[in-house]
Amino acid sequence: MNDNWLQHTLRRSGWRPQRQITWLLGVGVLIAIVMGALYLSQVAGFASTNRELEQLIAERDELERINEQLRAEIASFQSVPRLLARAQELGFSPAPPDRIEYLLVEGYDANRAATVAPLDDAQDALPTYDETFWGWLQQQWDLLRQQFDSFTNPEGQ
Repeated sequence: MNDNWLQHTLRRSGWRPQRQITWLLGVGVLIAIVMGALYLSQVAGFASTNRELEQLIAERDELERINEQLRAEIASFQSVPRLLARAQELGFSPAPPDRIEYLLVEGYDANRAATVAPLDDAQDALPTYDETFWGWLQQQWDLLRQQFDSFTNPEGQ
């Protein structure tokens, strides 16, 4: 009777094999379109992120070039001939030997040998590792027993 009921239902609904194939193909195409749209959305997001990244890299390279140019300009301003010319523009002139004054500092020996503080090569010795597995296990067991003893015999009583 079950077989008769199933055949009767399929016959009454009008689902013929041609319509079933058409519906399956339509659903398959719809799923393919949705997946394609998701893929294109992801690719578009990656492309825009990549463009932004390229712009930031170009901006960083330009800033590095400007920094190097400024460093070169600062170095040219700090050159000795430029500093001498600038000093003359401001009214300074080289001091003649008769206008140079030397100061004597008491206790300073200009001819002493340069001394360098010795490096401290002595390192603190690390403790020797002599613990065995059984010693560690005994230590853990003792700690566990102490915890249980503190639960069973509180110090306050």
